[in-house]
This record gives sequence, structure tokens and C-alpha cells, in this order.
Amino acid sequence: MAAEGAVCVFGNPGRGKTAAVRMALSEVPAGWKVTWVPVPVRPSVAGMRRAVFDALALPGRFPHTSALADATVAGALGEARVLVIDEAQRLPVPCLEYLQSLWDHPGTRITLVLCGAGTERALARLPQLASRIGAWQEVPRLAAAEVTTVVSGFHPLWRTVSAEDLAWIDQTSAHGTLRTWAALTTHLQNALLTTADAVPDRALLGRLCQRVAPPL
Repeated sequence: MAAEGAVCVFGNPGRGKTAAVRMALSEVPAGWKVTWVPVPVRPSVAGMRRAVFDALALPGRFPHTSALADATVAGALGEARVLVIDEAQRLPVPCLEYLQSLWDHPGTRITLVLCGAGTERALARLPQLASRIGAWQEVPRLAAAEVTTVVSGFHPLWRTVSAEDLAWIDQTSAHGTLRTWAALTTHLQNALLTTADAVPDRALLGRLCQRVAPPL
């Protein structure tokens, strides 16, 4: 952010990329704002232009020409802002070029975060932007040694489960994927709320693991 640079956050689906970015941006320096821009379905430059305009919550109607829209957006981006594009791997080259034009505009102050599984491959199609990425941050699988700490911090329910059981769940079901752990958390909450005297023992945890396992 101090350099007003660009970052690519990538990794396989379910690794927790979006969650990691949200946590990293939960507190930003004074004077900075964070804006998340959703990627439209079948993204086009016109669609991205409108998505950025709407994400910035700018007053008034969307301008009737692209030149006016670009001027309005660039003016709003004159204040320090982190612009997060989640699912950026879906963006074709023209949309990436549009985002680069906003970032390169002399009147804007943007830190650009491009996040998503395969975003690094999408950027490879636009070398002039890829060469300007200041940090390539891969979000890997949770290592076995990290599971207890990370999962216990993810939700307090897991603090009632032994480290041995957490390791067993990860080996048999979650395989270091945070999205699977999130699904297991939901199932565990439901089980404890709806079943009298339910305890998170190996039998219950085994049933929950079966629920998140994909069908053969």
C-alpha cells in the first residue's frame, strides 16, 4: 500500500485466498479505504466499468458515455484506496487492461489486489501488467503442523476437539483445504445444536467427514 503497487493472490480453489485478503485488510492505515469489486458474469470492459462505479457507491446515475464514466471513477480513485478484484481469473485481457488503465492514471492512488484461483495464468496473457505485479502471493494447502493453530483460530468450536482428532480430520477429509474446514464447521454447529447431548467425539466427527466427502 505504501508503494501503491499491485498484488496477485493465487492458489487452488478452497485454500482461503479471499478470507486471507479480508483478514489482511481488516485494518488499514488512516486515510485508506478498501473497495471490493465483483467480477460480472461474462465480464466485458463495459461491465467492469459499471462494476467499479457501483462498488465505489458513487452518487448519481451511471454516466451515459464511457469517457464520463472513466473520468468519474478516476476522480473518486484520487483518494488512497485498495481495489480488490476477487475471482480475477475470469477477466479477459481487455478487462485487465481497463484495470491497469485505472491504476496507471496519474490522478489515482490505488493498490490493486487481484485474487483468485488461476489469476496468475490470466495475468500471463497481459505481460505489461504481469511485469508490474509487486508481489505474487500463493496461498498453499495448510501444512499438517499448522492445522491445530489455524482451525482453532478459525472457530472456537474446534478448541474443544483434541489436536489428535483435528489431525485425523485433516488427513481423512479436509486435506489442508480451508473451505472444507468451513463446511465441517457448519455441520458441527448444526449437530451440536440439533442433537441432544451431542459431543464432538470421533464418532460424530467421522459422520461429519462423510458429509463433506465428494461422491465416488
